[in-house]
Amino acid sequence: MNQLNWLIVYPEIFLLVMTSVVALVGLEPGAAGQRLSFWVAQASLLIFSIMHLHLMQADTVYGMQRMVVSDPMGHLLAAAAGLATMVTLGYSRPYLAPRDLMKGEFLSLALFSLLGISVMVSANNFLVVYVGLELMTLSLYALTALRRDHAISTEAAMKYFVLGALASGFLLYGLSMMYGATGTLDIPTVLNRVHAGTINGSVLTFGLVFIVAGLAFKLGLAPFHMWVPDVYQGAPTAVTLLISAAPKLAAFGITIRILVEGLTGLATDWQQMLIVLAVASMTIGNFAAVVQTNLKRLLAYSAIAQLGFMLLGLTPTVIEHNTLSAANGYSSAMFYIITYVLTTLGTFGLIMYLARHGFESEEITDLSGLAKRSPWVAGVMTIFMFSLAGIPPLVGFYAKFAVLQALVATNESAYIILAVIAVLLSLIGAYYYLRVVKTMWFDEPADATPIRGDAGTAVLLALNGAAALVFGLLPDGLMSLCRDAVVKALNS
Repeated sequence: MNQLNWLIVYPEIFLLVMTSVVALVGLEPGAAGQRLSFWVAQASLLIFSIMHLHLMQADTVYGMQRMVVSDPMGHLLAAAAGLATMVTLGYSRPYLAPRDLMKGEFLSLALFSLLGISVMVSANNFLVVYVGLELMTLSLYALTALRRDHAISTEAAMKYFVLGALASGFLLYGLSMMYGATGTLDIPTVLNRVHAGTINGSVLTFGLVFIVAGLAFKLGLAPFHMWVPDVYQGAPTAVTLLISAAPKLAAFGITIRILVEGLTGLATDWQQMLIVLAVASMTIGNFAAVVQTNLKRLLAYSAIAQLGFMLLGLTPTVIEHNTLSAANGYSSAMFYIITYVLTTLGTFGLIMYLARHGFESEEITDLSGLAKRSPWVAGVMTIFMFSLAGIPPLVGFYAKFAVLQALVATNESAYIILAVIAVLLSLIGAYYYLRVVKTMWFDEPADATPIRGDAGTAVLLALNGAAALVFGLLPDGLMSLCRDAVVKALNS
């Protein structure tokens, strides 16, 4: 078999070419150039996602000197990231155009970020993981500073860049220690050499600590969460959505690739670390969100708590050579992260729908009396808030239920206690989501003018809300895709 096998990365090659095309088209001045580059980018994202969905049907294949793996898990995450970026651009256009930010560099950087995500989730080598990570994060740093004349955005970009560089250093140092201990960058080979038991365990554990710290930053987990609220609030809302949606899929993907596929032999160690990170994130995220008045900061702390809950699904490991418990937990976590991204798209999309030139709609009080001004907009936002709170029959409830079921199914008392803690902390989280709902439906509006937003965004919001409801009522299809993808990744 040809070890280069360029065909397995043809979606990434296509995306790279079309990103260059979008950058060139965006050089044309005026509204016509912006409009053309936007639609070229959207068409490219749709084709890219279809390519990955089509490849999901194929068997697991390795290529590029076995540095890249083509398997259903990578293709599902890449397709979800492509669709999430496509929806993000759809929400962003009416928001960015009046602010003179809908330029070619925004679109090309967004596509480069997606390319980095796709490289990460298909990585079979530590070096490829790092290349994809840097491609994604450098694009997001530049996007955060897109409003160069805005002090808060510039400050957020600096914080993101400095802390991101520090976290990348942690991850790179941990990976270099793994390379020094095992003598290879190939993830499956690392797995075999760790299982052989001939490597100094203290060196592996020391490197593992740095790897987990780097991954925790990329996921925005406590205590590595300091950048999240500042960046969410300071970046333009369109950029905040780019940061809060698709990159979470990438962070989940590399967590599976590195910890599960490469370092299962150290599962006892990283499992304990993930439990501490999960509980800390749910505690800090939920309690900090309760006192927030800025909606974007509230959603930032909500993201910390939500990702802590997702992390619980990664804690059940292989028990007595039986992968059933682990696969159940990993597939539940994958379902959780995909559906969380779906809900996040809607919440930030709605903030952009309500914003207008000179008014960002970022404070919770800006939603006062929204039901009197536009009942359907308030209804859609209620769907998203109820889903994040885990209220049935919305998809957020089933996602939380799936993770809790994975914990309880292990029949181990520690996991059952962990599930109880997660439920109690989620009850605290429900308070601030319901506070937003109360503000929309029961407070008096400061401005009684009916809301007239972009028609295309309104349709997208309606479809997004409907998806959150449909996947909650009929979750089996997506859950089956996640389960099959995880099982094939574990067995490949």
